[in-house]
Amino acid sequence: MFAERESDRDKLHTRHLNEQLVRVLRTIGFNVGFNHGQGQYLYDRSGQRYLDLLSGFGVFAIGRNHPVLRDALKSVLDSDLPNLVQMDVSTLAGILSERLLRYVPYLEKVFYANSGTECVEAAIKFARGATGRPGILYAGHSYHGLTYGSLSLTDDKNFRSGFEPLLPGCKAVPFNNLATLERELSTRQIAAFVVEPIQGKGVNVPDDDFLPEAAALCRRYGTLLVADEIQTGLGRTGRFLAVEHWNVEPDMVLLSKSLSGGHVPVGALLTRKWVFDKIFDRMDRAVVHGSTFAKNDLAMAAGIATLDVIKNERLIERADTLGQRLMTSLTDMIPRHELLKDVRGKGMMIGLEFGAPKSLALKASWNVLETASEGLFCQLITIPLFKDHKILTQVSGHGSHTIKLLPPLMISDEDCKWIEDAFDAVVSGAHRVPGAVWSLGKTLIDNAVRVRPARERASAQV
Repeated sequence: MFAERESDRDKLHTRHLNEQLVRVLRTIGFNVGFNHGQGQYLYDRSGQRYLDLLSGFGVFAIGRNHPVLRDALKSVLDSDLPNLVQMDVSTLAGILSERLLRYVPYLEKVFYANSGTECVEAAIKFARGATGRPGILYAGHSYHGLTYGSLSLTDDKNFRSGFEPLLPGCKAVPFNNLATLERELSTRQIAAFVVEPIQGKGVNVPDDDFLPEAAALCRRYGTLLVADEIQTGLGRTGRFLAVEHWNVEPDMVLLSKSLSGGHVPVGALLTRKWVFDKIFDRMDRAVVHGSTFAKNDLAMAAGIATLDVIKNERLIERADTLGQRLMTSLTDMIPRHELLKDVRGKGMMIGLEFGAPKSLALKASWNVLETASEGLFCQLITIPLFKDHKILTQVSGHGSHTIKLLPPLMISDEDCKWIEDAFDAVVSGAHRVPGAVWSLGKTLIDNAVRVRPARERASAQV
């Protein structure tokens, strides 16, 4: 069926799904029709091989279609297990919980959901239920998901616009600002401070004292510290959890994305026993929060197999070593390229930030792009990386000047050289005015100008 209808994918999505996404992919030239993937590589309908540095927004830590994961899922399907009985408990969920908690020994209980955003929703409920307090703090520039509770903790007007009012009692505090955090916590009305150890939008790394001091402040004022490790967890940053870089022990840890192995959605909330016991405190409240499909056998098997691959292939250590190599190589480009301002991150979560140049010719071209659409310059990097060097990556958020790298943790030294050479070539090309990169910029500006009047007309009609 896939082979028979593959050529119809754009038509099918335009008619029945998200037409705007199809238009975006056509505009930037990404509609090549990927038809299979293996490990860190994707292949399009013509057989071209691409290096995937998006990894499904961090889902494919162990790569696509890993044989260990595939065999685990097949074994579940072949075993006729009594899946989702509901009036029973799951053996595989017990095994996965046991293995997860070995990595986080200061936490004792696990709650399963279907996704990262469901874990955030559960964390809000658990925090309020356990503390009896209404307030939830989150960091400025954060991203925690798009359902109503998690969107209430996502500091991005592009996602929030049109959907407000959101959940009451939720308030942003600046990332890295301990004074503001303490002022809010000192009211003793805050149930939880929910924070990404490294922010996904922009790959913002905290100051070394921020998370340890935030944890101490939360303890002082009776607030739960919730680490959203949905993207940073399971080895992404060169540690099992990113909080380990700062020796922080949160009261809750949220996991998803990589835990799925890329096939069966799953989320896990790890927490302290006293928090869990406050929620599920009586037999008549044994199912006071849950989700129908959350502990299904395929999802649990995917999580178990993923942890096995991470351990047996030493992917956490690999992420640390090769991540340091990439960070060093990319940072060395900064003195040679005035448009490249910063390289930051940890392990295999790396952000390259671009900014306004000083030279007159480049400054004029930069300003034209930024006037047309904030953050448009980064597409002048991602599109040639894709078309000319067969590397798939994207900007780290709406209006962002940062390109984020989230490769599978099992990339090779040869892949690292591929990344280094490609970025050096494309960024070098962006410093030549006139040049092919800036000609592409004119095309993107024309598209942005055409879109804007249509949007303005729609707003006027409303």
